[in-house]
Amino acid sequence: MKLNLIYVAVFCIAASTVTPAFAQNAGADTYKAKCAMCHGADGLGNTPAGKNLKAASFKDPALVKAPDAQLIAAVKHGKGNMKASVSASLTDAQIKDVIAYVRTLQK
Repeated sequence: MKLNLIYVAVFCIAASTVTPAFAQNAGADTYKAKCAMCHGADGLGNTPAGKNLKAASFKDPALVKAPDAQLIAAVKHGKGNMKASVSASLTDAQIKDVIAYVRTLQK
C-alpha cells in the first residue's frame, strides 16, 4: 500500500513537470504554423508580411505588461490589421498555448 502511494506521488510529480513542457511545445508548433509568418520566429514582427501588416513586436513593453486575457482577446477577435479569421481554426486551448509560448519570446 505504501509503495503504491509512492508510485502515485512520483507519477503526479512527473506529470506536473511534463505537462507544461508539452503545452509549450504545442504552443511553439502552433505559433510556427499560424503566427511566425507575420510575427517572425523571434516575435519581433520583422518579416515582410509583418512589416506590411505592421505586426506588433511581442517585446513591446505594452504587450509584455498586457494580461493574458488581453492577448487572448486580440487573437480571438483581431486587433489592428490582424483579422479574427487568423484564429478561426484555433481552439481555445491552442490560443492559450500560443500565448504561453509568446511569453517565452518576451524574455
